Amino acid sequence: MGIFNRKDTADTATATAAAVVSPDLAALTGEYTIDPAHSTIGFVARHAMVTNVKGKFLDFSGSLHLDGSDPSASTASLDIKMDSIDTGSADRDGHLKSADFFKIEEFPTMTFRSTKAEALGGDDYRITGDLEILGTTKSITIDLEFNGAAKDPFGNERVGFEGKAEILRSEWGLTWNAALETGGVLVSDKIKLNFDISAIRNA
Repeated sequence: MGIFNRKDTADTATATAAAVVSPDLAALTGEYTIDPAHSTIGFVARHAMVTNVKGKFLDFSGSLHLDGSDPSASTASLDIKMDSIDTGSADRDGHLKSADFFKIEEFPTMTFRSTKAEALGGDDYRITGDLEILGTTKSITIDLEFNGAAKDPFGNERVGFEGKAEILRSEWGLTWNAALETGGVLVSDKIKLNFDISAIRNA
């Protein structure tokens, strides 16, 4: 089922036009609020060149606008409280919140605002948008898989997506590191972002 508009080519223009007016797609049109109790925003960083450290943010809010008549007008936004970072280690979390990394007293929130949406075929999509960290805004691309739509036992109409992206933290000024005696550095520059999103249609 298509959610976001596919880039038209000579081979796909007719199929795309049909998808845009699909009754299934039109039925999803609306405003949605991300449900943080059933969603996860996580990340993975390489530590000491030999293992991965995983973390997540516990406090965030966001919204989706899905437009069935003009899917390219669909949008997404996220606001993430940096104080809610959780890697399973209080000491490490404290370091990440400090001036070495996220400077949460000065920059308490990380934001994402979509600027473009496109379909890649099947249930695969791509969202491009502006990610702001430490007051610096850079464009990132998130690859998404649409997991479907359903009504839960409480009558909520839900849609679900899984997403992933990779960024270089240094591009947002996150440059702290420590050299290893064996070569390399303590924390990787490349960070993998993971999204598992459940959103509820607004009443």
